[in-house]
Amino acid sequence: MHIGFIEDTHLHGGTQIWVTEAVQAFIKKNQEISLIAPEGSWIVEQCRNTGAAITTYDWDEVVHEDPHNQDIWTDAIGDCDVAICTVHPPREMFHCSVFAAHCIREGGLETHLIPKTGTIVPEYLREFYLPDETIRSSVIAITDFTRRYLIETYNIPANKVALIYQGTDTERFKHSDSARKEAQDRYPLPKDASPILGSIGSFEPRKGHPVLFEALEELVKSRLPNAHLMMVGDGPDETMLKEMVKAQGLERNISFFPFTDEPNYVFERLEITVLPSLYKEGLPNVLLESESMGVPVVASNVGGISEIVIDGETGYLVEPGDKSALADAIIDVWVNQNNYQEMSGKARKLIVQEFDKATQFERFISHFHSIKNSG
Repeated sequence: MHIGFIEDTHLHGGTQIWVTEAVQAFIKKNQEISLIAPEGSWIVEQCRNTGAAITTYDWDEVVHEDPHNQDIWTDAIGDCDVAICTVHPPREMFHCSVFAAHCIREGGLETHLIPKTGTIVPEYLREFYLPDETIRSSVIAITDFTRRYLIETYNIPANKVALIYQGTDTERFKHSDSARKEAQDRYPLPKDASPILGSIGSFEPRKGHPVLFEALEELVKSRLPNAHLMMVGDGPDETMLKEMVKAQGLERNISFFPFTDEPNYVFERLEITVLPSLYKEGLPNVLLESESMGVPVVASNVGGISEIVIDGETGYLVEPGDKSALADAIIDVWVNQNNYQEMSGKARKLIVQEFDKATQFERFISHFHSIKNSG
C-alpha cells in the first residue's frame, strides 16, 4: 500500500504532529509513504529521517498552478494508492485539495484523493472537500460533527464521508512520577500556584485567549487568588497577549512557555486544561492528550469537542466567549476534590477505551485498503 500525505502549510499544530506520527506508524506497518509539503516547513524537517519519500515545493510559487509545480505534485503522488490532503485555508484563490485533484485528473492518475478535516469553516467551498467528481475521491472527517455537517450542509454523499477519530498515544500520555519530577524542573511556577491551568497551542484570535484572561482575572479577585495559567505555544497573538497580562496585572498568575513537541511534561504540571476557542475547532489533540493524562478539561462547546469532553464527567463545556461561565466551570471542576478525582479517572478511561491512537491508525490503514480494493 502506497500512502501519500499532502500538507500545504508551514504550521506545527496538532494536525501536523499527527501526520508525522502517522508517517512513522505506517512505515512500521510496512506501508510505503510519500509526503509533499513546502520547502523548509516544520513537517518536512520532522519526517526527513523517517524513510518517507519527501517532495518539497515553493509555497509562494505554487499558487500560480503553473506546469512546473503541477509536475512536482503529479510526480509526488503519482504512485500513491491514496493521497490524504489536509484541508487548509485557501490562499490567493489556491487550494491544495483542488490543485491535487487537478494534478490527478491532468496526469491521468489512479490515485484516490482524500481531503481530511476536523474543522468546519462556513465560508469554505464544497470543492475543498470534493474537488473533482471525475476523479476517485472521498473525505475523512475526524469528528462526527464534521461528518454530519459535510453531508447535511455541503450535500456530499454519505458514502463518500468516513468518520475516523485520530486518537492519541495513551502509553505516552499517562502519568508517571519520574516525568512529573522532570516537569517541575522544565516548568518552574510559583510555589503556591493552585490550581494550575493550561492552554496549549497556537496563540491566534480564534483560540479566545483574551476571554480566558478575563475569566482568570475574575477567579483571582474572588475564590482562587493563587490560580496560575500556563500558556504554552506560539503564534501571531503572542506579543498582544503578553501586553494584556501586564495591563490586567496578571504577571503573577500567567506564565508563557514556548511550543514543545513533548507536551506530556506540560500535562504533568496541569490540574485543568482550558480551551476557550471562539470558533473553528475539530477534535483538538490537546484535549485528547489532556484526558489521556487524567487532566480534566474546561472547553468551549464548538465543533467536535463535545465528543471527547463529556459535560459533567470528563470536564465541562461552556458557550464560546462567556468569561463568567468559563470562570464558574473552572471553580466547579476544582472545589470538589472528590468530584475532581472522579473526572480525572473517567477522562483517562474514555481515551483509553475509545481514542487509543494505535487502534485508530489500524482503522485508517483498513479504510485505505478498502478504498484500494473497491477499485
